[in-house]
Amino acid sequence: MKPELKTNDFIRVKGARENNLKNVNIDIPKNQFVVITGLSGSGKSSLAFNTIYAEGRRRYLESLSSYARQFLGNSDKPDVDSIEGLSPAISIDQKTTSHNPRSTVGTVTEIYDYLRLLWARIGIPFCPNGHGAIQTQTVNQIANQIFNLPVKSRIQILAPTIKNQRGTFANEFAKYQQLGFLRVWVDGQVYTLDEEIKLDKNTKHNLSVVVDRIVINQDKQTLGRIVDAIEGVIKLTEGRIEVLLEDGKILSFNKNHGCDQCGFSISELEPRLFSFNSPLGSCEYCKGLGFSYEPDVEKIIPNPLLSINEGGIDIFKNIVHGTSLDWQRFLSLINHYQIPLDQPLGQMDTDLVRMILEGSDEPIEIKTVSNSGAKNVRFEHYEGVAHLIKRRHLETSSQASREWYSAYMSEITCKKCQGKKLTTNSLSVKLGGLDIISFTELSIDKAIEFLLQIELNQEQKKIGELALKEIINRLSFLKNVGLEYLNLARRASTLSGGEAQRIRLATQIGSQLTGVLYVLDEPSIGLHQKDNDRLINTMMVMRDLGNTLLVVEHDSETMLAADYLIDIGPKAGNQGGEVVAAGTPLEVMENPDSLTGQYLSGKKQIEVPKTRHAGNGRTLTLKGAKGNNLKNINVTIPLNKLVLVTGVSGSGKSTLINQTLVPILERLVNYKNVKPAPYKEIIGVNHIDKVVVVSQDPIGRTPRSNPATYVSVFDDIRELFANTKEAKARGYTNSRFSFNVAGGRCDKCFGDGVIRIEMHFLPDVYVTCEMCDGKKYNPQTLEVKYLGKSIFDVLQMSCQEAYDFFKAIPNIARKLKLLCDVGLEYLQLGLNVTFLSGGEAQRIKLAKFLQKKATGKTLYVLDEPSTGLHIEDINKLLTVIQRIIKNGDSVIIIEHNLDIIKMADYIIDLGPEGGEKGGQIIAQGTPEQLLNQVDKSYTAQYLAKILK
Repeated sequence: MKPELKTNDFIRVKGARENNLKNVNIDIPKNQFVVITGLSGSGKSSLAFNTIYAEGRRRYLESLSSYARQFLGNSDKPDVDSIEGLSPAISIDQKTTSHNPRSTVGTVTEIYDYLRLLWARIGIPFCPNGHGAIQTQTVNQIANQIFNLPVKSRIQILAPTIKNQRGTFANEFAKYQQLGFLRVWVDGQVYTLDEEIKLDKNTKHNLSVVVDRIVINQDKQTLGRIVDAIEGVIKLTEGRIEVLLEDGKILSFNKNHGCDQCGFSISELEPRLFSFNSPLGSCEYCKGLGFSYEPDVEKIIPNPLLSINEGGIDIFKNIVHGTSLDWQRFLSLINHYQIPLDQPLGQMDTDLVRMILEGSDEPIEIKTVSNSGAKNVRFEHYEGVAHLIKRRHLETSSQASREWYSAYMSEITCKKCQGKKLTTNSLSVKLGGLDIISFTELSIDKAIEFLLQIELNQEQKKIGELALKEIINRLSFLKNVGLEYLNLARRASTLSGGEAQRIRLATQIGSQLTGVLYVLDEPSIGLHQKDNDRLINTMMVMRDLGNTLLVVEHDSETMLAADYLIDIGPKAGNQGGEVVAAGTPLEVMENPDSLTGQYLSGKKQIEVPKTRHAGNGRTLTLKGAKGNNLKNINVTIPLNKLVLVTGVSGSGKSTLINQTLVPILERLVNYKNVKPAPYKEIIGVNHIDKVVVVSQDPIGRTPRSNPATYVSVFDDIRELFANTKEAKARGYTNSRFSFNVAGGRCDKCFGDGVIRIEMHFLPDVYVTCEMCDGKKYNPQTLEVKYLGKSIFDVLQMSCQEAYDFFKAIPNIARKLKLLCDVGLEYLQLGLNVTFLSGGEAQRIKLAKFLQKKATGKTLYVLDEPSTGLHIEDINKLLTVIQRIIKNGDSVIIIEHNLDIIKMADYIIDLGPEGGEKGGQIIAQGTPEQLLNQVDKSYTAQYLAKILK
């Protein structure tokens, strides 16, 4: 239920001027669901994140000591006069959760911590050799197993007291000596306790006390000594016993859990045993990663139709017959075995290919000549290209070199643990028939079902009740934000921005905080309309707990569900930054100044095309796609059409296009060394001569990059200035007008326009360079004018202003016109690209690609282009896409937004659900043809509502 608004219960923002905000004053109601909307670049994020959240974070950091702030980082004070009534603020944005390969959905939500506790407390150990559940063992049972070792065996019975712990353990050694023990094993080496044992306190050690040394004889005296020794061990270790054999092998027993048939035993069950980040639980081979990086033959030899001379071995393609030592060593192998250099590698004898990759079977003569002319001849095994790559990858300290060699490697599932990350002991503990990793591999939906139906005895129910309740609650929160298709084992680094944000949203719900200001960035991104209602309900639950939700969003359903709607505009960039309308959704719809209101009320809309593009009759057919959850599907994509790939979240859209089709085409058409997901064959590649992937990734990391430099129009502008009479008279070339090289730029700020001043425990301060007054260039350069404007004046222009100014110069005007056509007419030419939104970055890329002449055989691929775009921005983007189709090229878009889907010439809908229940093509055809398949397709059901 919507809470009643109290008098003066507002967040009052006065004089906000961050980025393009124009002295904004706004009262935002607290404890309400508030949506901020507006055109891309209008100032939504500047108000929500850069002003309100930034001030909340700054106030929190200022409450900490300077010592703490040096670790947490500092926060600049936003450009605002005042903010009153600000609650503690939490930002939930679209940044990827973690790039750490150990980080999973289970760990970031902390559900895995509860699972480890549950398996440790009520899990049942099973013998991995198939002898059933492991029961506790008596001293006599353990003694009999030891007693049955071969006669005359010399054994040592050990008490493992320290496992993987740091310290010198001087007190422990003294204690063991007082108890009468004579020897200890430390890190595999025996010491007597009367000698000084020096250990590094910062290194982890393993320590066992030698309780007895026995020679096995079949008599009662030997059995008695074994029993006595075991009882002595148990007093020191609470049940853990080790037996050291003559060959160095160690047998482990445990009084608490041990198999009475084969002797397999497991240590006391504790949460650490189930952690793949702990030495106790992680697989010894892969160290808990579940995989290892190994050379990949398909990357080393990407095209088996090529010979060695033609560059068939990719890593050697640029040094064939060169003077590189790597090539000289390889050539020694070639000469020794007379390997043909002109024969395609795919037709070569398999033994020869094996030696190329894995090395020679025998020592061979390897001749090399250094750059100085020194000759060297050695007889040794040639290591092989694959081993060379792996060795260099491990040995290099250079990040660039490591990335170079990793391009020829792939993740290979660990052979020891089969990708399960844990030890055999850890995986032998089961609950409801599943080990802990098998449980995390269930989809969220299946995991909830499993826990609700699990059969436990009374003792297990009593012990595990609270942990079970917490796990089910947290899984339900994930389901409620539309993530039921994910599993807890999914790596966090593979999540989309929208998925990562919704996981953080579910985690916050689980925390049950109240009185908090949550600032969210388009939580509906990547979410099918089917799941949107659940997301909105989830946000309302957070509001009803007594929190304020400030959501930057363009989704119509979310805007209509809001308690309060703020429309920023009227346009973008310098023409935005004002509050155009604020109030309930109905009040905004009635405001004639609000572009958003006009779209919400239906007064303005993206018109459905009266006719669909016919295409050129050619197709691209992909057969047997079975990556991730794809069910060995065949898909035919018509060319010279706008093709939309749709489906609920997790249905397999990205796997089909981004992980299968695009890598195939980039490999075969763009000649990139990438590896696609599994498939059988592809037909029609001859109809494509270029693949262009237009993503929303940032277009530059350096603040020197700007829209003018990215689309290369700045080169033409500099050339124009260099050809003026004044520039020629002074002998200036186009480099004089670059702020990246010495000569024309300001010598004090090096072309940045600002000087950074380090403040140590405070944020760095940037002040305008006093020498150039922020203009980046020296006075002599700025004296050169074109039609009365200096090079700095041009960089200050918006794309529209620059287009009008350079209209008479075709080469410049054409590039600027493209920027205006994709809806970026407001963007300043010299704007730092690090300030661009994802939607702006994507459209700048599109403008750059569109500069090239259409071939009729180019395939453009866009993934969720509606991200960050207002309905008006989407309309402009669609206009550009229609132009691409008219030019004869093809476009594939992965999308959930119905305004884009309804414009499609052809739709391929995947499903029916996400995860294991997805991966099939359930509907395809024109939007009108999909209306006949509403019984199978969720997309068709929602499309029917807007096409009627």
